[in-house]
Amino acid sequence: MTQLTLVSHKLCPYVQRAVILLEEKDVPYVRRDIDLSDKPGWFLKVSPLGKTPVLLVDDQPVFESAVICEYLEEVYGPALHPEKALDRARHRSWVEFGSSTLNLIAGFYSADTEEMLQFKADELRGRFLQLEAILENGLFFEGKQFSMVDVAFGPVFRYFDVFEEIDNFGFFENTPKVLAWRTELAKRNSVQNAVDTQYPQWLKQFFLDRRSALSERIRQAA
Repeated sequence: MTQLTLVSHKLCPYVQRAVILLEEKDVPYVRRDIDLSDKPGWFLKVSPLGKTPVLLVDDQPVFESAVICEYLEEVYGPALHPEKALDRARHRSWVEFGSSTLNLIAGFYSADTEEMLQFKADELRGRFLQLEAILENGLFFEGKQFSMVDVAFGPVFRYFDVFEEIDNFGFFENTPKVLAWRTELAKRNSVQNAVDTQYPQWLKQFFLDRRSALSERIRQAA
């Protein structure tokens, strides 16, 4: 039987994608967290880019989350991509949209001035308005069928649980379908199991340590 070990970091959203997919497909695996600020020598041998996640398949490393997810999709059922090639391509496009949104989130929590913080909040609000325009009415990205796009957005929405504890930035104004999608994903066992119960506290401390405009908001609210 193939042995899978997921080398991970406790806060990495791309690790969460791999975990969600493993959980959805009910694939046995072992999770091995590392400290990216003190990378062990063995990790650098299996991760040429020095990033998580890495999936060890019988000790053979597969790195980069998109590649890991595509490997798991090819090897293990049930399929989470659509059957038709064009539909699969469209879903992959929206997965990339999710990755780009993660980059915007990083820009938001790293913003060094209040003006830049507001600018990044506006950019994120614009992204969710784009999603609102294409979402169907249903539980997930495309109705009732959980897909790889949902895998990608579970970690995206999780950030906002902590952001909303800090202040009201109005990220989801006029986006009822996005909010419903976010709520449904948060209920999913695979999404819940992708992080430790202490994740919100760890994430807030991570924000504090950035010494950013968001850090100052946290200190003011304390």
